[in-house]
Amino acid sequence: MPGIYEEPEYYEAACAYREVPVEVDALLRWFGQHHGADPHLPQSVLELAAGPAEHSRNLAGRGLQATALDLSPAMCDRARHLAESAGLKLTVVQADMRDFSLPGHFDLAITMLNSLCHLFSLDDMVRHLATVGRHLDSGGLYITELAHPADFFAAERRTSSEWTSEVPDGVVSVRWGAQDHIDPVTQITREHVSVTWHQRGGPVRTVTDVVPNRFWTATELAAAVRLAGGFSVVASYGDFGADLPLDAAGAWRMILVLRRE
Repeated sequence: MPGIYEEPEYYEAACAYREVPVEVDALLRWFGQHHGADPHLPQSVLELAAGPAEHSRNLAGRGLQATALDLSPAMCDRARHLAESAGLKLTVVQADMRDFSLPGHFDLAITMLNSLCHLFSLDDMVRHLATVGRHLDSGGLYITELAHPADFFAAERRTSSEWTSEVPDGVVSVRWGAQDHIDPVTQITREHVSVTWHQRGGPVRTVTDVVPNRFWTATELAAAVRLAGGFSVVASYGDFGADLPLDAAGAWRMILVLRRE
């Protein structure tokens, strides 16, 4: 039975609650604030573990030269199809985010939706950061979004594990890791996923999966940045819309802004 990453339309529908244009506004705002002496809007962007590439497609629509990279052939096909259908120029590359080689350099790299949880070891994270760094121009930014530490350490989670979203073809109900426990040694949790699509005038279908995810702390990521070399952490945020500090009560994500030295 195919899992959620082999069902890109279901994955995309499960994430329909995200306000992608607002998040892209934040990415561009942070680029202007932290790029350094030349805070021009980025000309090129690389989205890693891009899935259906919603953010890089949005950036392509704003005139950037956009590239989306993902390991899943199904996700790459979906990203390519959606870009072509919308008349967007998007380069799609099937590759491992730990080790890839692309021509040229980018002003901005992004990883959204806690996709770094698919890197299970410190060695994997260091390899990934070093590879991204080789693809950024000097002063370029790497902005990555992860789960907030409160989702694992606090008495109450900052994000919901169950939600319902309206999509053009109906309603999607999602359960993503509600009662799954984290291994205290490996910091990996096997998240049980269920996505049910109630299509208007059509069938009801459910896609289920068990997805291993690694939980990363802020201190571990800072250590990985130092080990990889070539980056400095210039900012961190807990929200896209309000630029909340990571330790604010309303912070719900862990967003790090790295600058290529």
